[in-house]
Amino acid sequence: MGVAMRKIAFIFPGQGAQYAGMGKDFYENIPVSKEVYEKASAVCGFDIAKLCFEDNEQLNITEYTQIAMLTTSISMLRALEEKGIVSQVNAGLSLGEYGALVASKVIKEEDAFSIVLKRGQLMQEAVPTGGAMAAIIGMSAVKIEQICGQSQGIVSIANYNCPGQIVITGEEKSVAHTCEKLKEAGAKRTLMLNVSGPFHSVMLKEAGKKLGESLETVKIQPITIPYVSNATGDYVTDFNQVKSLLERQVYSPVKWQQSVERLIVDGVDTFIEIGPGKTLSGFMRKTNKSVNMQNIGKVEDLDRVIEALTDS
Repeated sequence: MGVAMRKIAFIFPGQGAQYAGMGKDFYENIPVSKEVYEKASAVCGFDIAKLCFEDNEQLNITEYTQIAMLTTSISMLRALEEKGIVSQVNAGLSLGEYGALVASKVIKEEDAFSIVLKRGQLMQEAVPTGGAMAAIIGMSAVKIEQICGQSQGIVSIANYNCPGQIVITGEEKSVAHTCEKLKEAGAKRTLMLNVSGPFHSVMLKEAGKKLGESLETVKIQPITIPYVSNATGDYVTDFNQVKSLLERQVYSPVKWQQSVERLIVDGVDTFIEIGPGKTLSGFMRKTNKSVNMQNIGKVEDLDRVIEALTDS
């Protein structure tokens, strides 16, 4: 099956996949990728390349992680596009949704950089003390939803990642108590996550509202390349809804498994993960093994992916 015969989705990872040195080989070897880092640095007012490439504590602080991840993913996207590979549809997990918006030409690069810098700052500032997240392994979403609903305090689902892996979020005591209840009810494993706050919970509603205010200045382009929203797990058909969905995304569950399943039902047979790590590729193995899953994280991946896509 050649490239022209495939239905390709570009997918972009979220926070947590970052590492020092990510994207450095793209910056050093591919001019169009280097330009992305330079543009992001100009928008943000500090050296994004230095943030991404050198060992530093900032890279794992939400305020900086998000812009670093987005810049790196877009630098890799531009390198892939330059090779002639384009997508028919796009999606991204949490922060990764902004990569999808750029790939779909819904938001311009410069606007994406400024709004994601703001998003990271708002989420960092809004983090209430006593918030937590935990991964739940080996239990159905329905059962987890039911037990979260019976818990005291604030606790809910943050991420529907893939079958058998769901993340819960909320007040630390409530999350820890709910983990105990989930284990008693048969969850294979519960794991408290090393994160700086209860992301995708109602505890971040204020951050979402402030992000909505910041988005007012961003120009949203009509959607020509479809993309799937985290908040709904479905296509966004009206570009006037983009801003409210991005606001909601900050404090609503990320419907990643539903997004991927929607794309597969719609005929997507090839997914290309663009960005550091292989988190989404791992989720895909548990969601649907029959689709062609590729990833771009290093320069050498470009030729390998192109070869895989052009194989008949």
